[in-house]
Amino acid sequence: MTWNETEKKQLIIFTLTAFGLPILMGVLMGISYYRGNDVTAFPTAQMYYPAAGVILAKLFTKKEGELLPKKFYYGFLATTAVTMVTAVFSMIWSQLNWMVLSQIPVIILSIVLLILLCVEKKEIRRAYGLSFTGKQNAKSWLYMLLFFALYMLRLLFSCVLEGQISMFVETVTSPMTYIMLLNLAISFFLSFSAFLGEEYGWRYFFQPLLQKRFGLKGGVLLLGVAWGLWHLPINIFYYSPDTWMISVLLQIITCVSFAIFFGYGYLKTENIWVPVVMHYINNNMIAVLTGTGDISGQVYRWRDVPLTLLVDAVFILFLFSKVYRRKEK
Repeated sequence: MTWNETEKKQLIIFTLTAFGLPILMGVLMGISYYRGNDVTAFPTAQMYYPAAGVILAKLFTKKEGELLPKKFYYGFLATTAVTMVTAVFSMIWSQLNWMVLSQIPVIILSIVLLILLCVEKKEIRRAYGLSFTGKQNAKSWLYMLLFFALYMLRLLFSCVLEGQISMFVETVTSPMTYIMLLNLAISFFLSFSAFLGEEYGWRYFFQPLLQKRFGLKGGVLLLGVAWGLWHLPINIFYYSPDTWMISVLLQIITCVSFAIFFGYGYLKTENIWVPVVMHYINNNMIAVLTGTGDISGQVYRWRDVPLTLLVDAVFILFLFSKVYRRKEK
């Protein structure tokens, strides 16, 4: 199937925003990195760009009389702007601790956005993919728990392959792990906006369009590759500056595997909060497992590529599930 005229216009606006801003801000990020600055604020801001692209696309193609969740939409655009300004400020006042400071606007504005979302009418939230319940409210939690279980299974596989099984046992038997998990659950409401920032773009908007044009499997695989390449400036200047080529390849593998499973959860529930929570778990479990959320400056090896493919099979195999085999209407 082909895209209609409205979808084409929306896709152009989304692409220019979601992929254009990382390029423009990536230049500033590179300058800041080579000055020896902390660039943590840039990846934080980048998480908001996909949803900002969707919101701008909806606003610019709005039909007469069409009701939009304007309070939430405008609040989210303001939040995106604040995080971008924060990233620019981190270049100017580089001596400050931006790993901490960049999270302050995220926490404050996440609370504001949650309030704005709650005051929107239920039918408007549902019409624009922001409903808290989705299609299957009860089952939504099951898919979130399934992701957590598979995440831990993936971690176990990784530890076995790396000969670090004792570390896995120590982690799952430590009382501190469960205290950290409780804290993680509570903290979701203080940072959800960043993860909605990605998932509202990738799963709610981009995935259906790509699947309409390229099929259920082809669309989700193409999304995974695009999502992986979207991380390019973060890979080069934050995740792994010394081994960024390997980092980019690993990023694409991981994003394809997560696109498959996140997409699976979203197709089953039509609840955007399912992939939002999955994304939140993935990004924050590192702090639970290692005690630190700092994932910058990693060094990868080429042998990590086949190992990543192997452990990510727990998610990749869902590409052959029934939800991706059904005939499209």
